[in-house]
Amino acid sequence: MKPTRAGSTENISVSMPADLVSELRSRAGRRGVSSYITEAVRHQLAMDGLAEIVASHEAEHGALTEREIEAAHQELFGDEGAQGMGQGAA
Repeated sequence: MKPTRAGSTENISVSMPADLVSELRSRAGRRGVSSYITEAVRHQLAMDGLAEIVASHEAEHGALTEREIEAAHQELFGDEGAQGMGQGAA
């Protein structure tokens, strides 16, 4: 793959199960499939980056405690996000 300039796009081909394609088209609506997939990939890359940060921290300092997880959740989401913490939400 050749490098692209910032803001430029590149066409790719992706294969996925037909039921996912149907749901994708339904949910993408007017914004379009490409925009929907672009945002989904951006989100997943961000989540992967966060997972790498946590793994690196835990490798150096041990597993995060519940208290540390709750503090991070509070900092990220405030009081609204804290409501689901005790119920398996993260």
